[in-house]
Amino acid sequence: MSRKPLFLLAVVIVGLLVFASYRMFRFDGNRDEMLINMLLDGVQTQHFAPEPVDDTYSTKVFDLFLKRMDYNKKFFLQSDIKELEKYKTQIDDEAKGNKYDFFEAANTIYEKRFKEVSAFYNDLLDKPFDFTVNESFETDPEKAKYASDDTGLKDQWRKYLKYQVLARIDGMMEDAEKAKARKDTSYHEKTFEQYEKEARDKVRKSNDDGLKRMAEVDKDDRFNLYLNTLVNVQDPHTEYFPPADKANFDIAMTGQLQGIGAQLQEKDGQIKVSSIIPGGPAYRDGRLKAGDVILKVKQETGDPVEITDMRLDKAVQLIRGKKGTKVTLTVKRPEGNMSEVNITRDVVVIEETYAQSAIVNGKEKVGYIRLPGFYADMGNGGRNCDEDVKTELEKLKKEKVDGVILDLRDNGGGSLESVVRMVGLFIKTGPVVQVKTRNGGTNVMSDTNSDVTYDGPLVVMVNEGSASASEILAAAIQDYHRGVIIGSNTTFGKGTVQRMYNLDDMINSSYDNIKPLGSLKITMQKFYRINGASTQLRGVTPDIILPDLYSKIKYGEKEEDYPLEWDEISPSKYDAYKAADAAVISNSKRRIESNKSFNIIKDEADELKRQSDNTELTLTLDAYRKRKEKTTEAEKTMKELEDQASKMNVANLQADMAKIAADDTTRQRRNKDWLKELSKDIYLQEATNVTTEL
Repeated sequence: MSRKPLFLLAVVIVGLLVFASYRMFRFDGNRDEMLINMLLDGVQTQHFAPEPVDDTYSTKVFDLFLKRMDYNKKFFLQSDIKELEKYKTQIDDEAKGNKYDFFEAANTIYEKRFKEVSAFYNDLLDKPFDFTVNESFETDPEKAKYASDDTGLKDQWRKYLKYQVLARIDGMMEDAEKAKARKDTSYHEKTFEQYEKEARDKVRKSNDDGLKRMAEVDKDDRFNLYLNTLVNVQDPHTEYFPPADKANFDIAMTGQLQGIGAQLQEKDGQIKVSSIIPGGPAYRDGRLKAGDVILKVKQETGDPVEITDMRLDKAVQLIRGKKGTKVTLTVKRPEGNMSEVNITRDVVVIEETYAQSAIVNGKEKVGYIRLPGFYADMGNGGRNCDEDVKTELEKLKKEKVDGVILDLRDNGGGSLESVVRMVGLFIKTGPVVQVKTRNGGTNVMSDTNSDVTYDGPLVVMVNEGSASASEILAAAIQDYHRGVIIGSNTTFGKGTVQRMYNLDDMINSSYDNIKPLGSLKITMQKFYRINGASTQLRGVTPDIILPDLYSKIKYGEKEEDYPLEWDEISPSKYDAYKAADAAVISNSKRRIESNKSFNIIKDEADELKRQSDNTELTLTLDAYRKRKEKTTEAEKTMKELEDQASKMNVANLQADMAKIAADDTTRQRRNKDWLKELSKDIYLQEATNVTTEL
């Protein structure tokens, strides 16, 4: 057995022995007290860098729990928060004593305010809103303030409902304008008063449904949220998962949707897209992005359903559906703008989740490999990404390519062992990544195979969606000077490793009456580059930075609550290759600066940043429509850029032609669409220029 598996096995055995200590004593408290005890003890004994359970910890739990209970500040009053502040530095003492008085007090106040809001919000929708009054609504919950009193709370709800009605009116007016433009005979002119009344009725129904769903979230659900907060202040990836049936458990762990091909997560009452599944309908459509918040779901018939504050499994049921049916999602982009994305449901095409290659024909012949994720055979006859990339490299060598581009954009990571083997395809031997545990021990994972599959010019493409294992590969290639990294300002910045524990396994059969207890995921290790720097928070900074529409919008690990800090350890010993000619990088920077498309993207990125910062929206119809028009123009500009881009000659490999010819027409069409998409990818164009110069 190699050194690495022995190292990891030792970590696991120590963890199990520590947790096994629960079997050695009898706990006389109730189930909730036992859970608090197990979670805190598990984190303190296993977490990579556990926060001490003191007043600072208590303050973090206090702030984070109240934020999650009422993320949009639509229920609590300032006086409620002040009343609860007596617990702010007491939660640590309560937790050590297996108590939860703070939770009980917060829950009692919340339930009272929820009943009050449920009683008055409908009255606010009985009269028409005046959209000529110059007033505004703060759309960013982080900037919003709790209402000072009951009157202030009602006014906040009035503005919130008015904002919803305004958005509905705008949508109906836009649909009417489109119908008139295409001379739709079914279109009937409506007055503004009719639009307003119809919009209010729809908002009433939407909020009736929303508050009804929120009422289904009971005290037990909120206590589970509290338990999760107790461990989640350690870092964003240390989490408590309450017991659930198998389907809901799978959704909570992976969020994979068969209907649209996306991974979702519920956070602070919002359903957010965490990643897009390669090969799925959302991936092929291209409009839904990681970081988008889904606000509404509309079926082929019927009105949109608001899913804010909806449980994840319930939202999934709405989004899922039969192959061939359509679903329309109203999404809020990271910069704050809203748009509708209509997707035809389908299955994930497994072949498109694997490594794919193509040839870019130009001055030189450049090979291109797209790697969506670091997949690995888990013992069930699956495929290994490093073996697939090796196969693609060998095919490209037979085509006599002059250079290779490895595309890791939006690659969320996966198997670390695969990364080590994949780096080994490009270097002789040497360290690839360092993994550090809580006790300070460091394991260096190295490539020990002296065979080099490809030793020619190499460019690695990344963006802010390249995370975890992707960052390790990009970092190793950069540290070895084995290739040039090109992409967004930085990668995602996740440099930690987690392990899942089933809490039922940690207690003996005498406690069967209180099972199931759920699961605990704990951050136990941290990644480091071979140069000693962590990838945590800072990610990997490319050698060549390409303008990105979302480059100035906050995104990545650093935007999570309480992420672990960046640090560094001693570097490994490694022999770097000769660095790329500095002229290659300087020439690329000159091309980027003079490129019309990239300059437009820079301008649009600045505009998106301005809109993102301007979260207080006016509630007058004219101003609202003008702002939306600006966003629409930006989207049109980006679409025109794509359409006007000079097309590259991108083709399939000769070795793949026979298989493609034998594919069904659907797969042939997808292959054709993929090549077309690559041919007008301006980022790939510049990566090709760099590869050619190398």
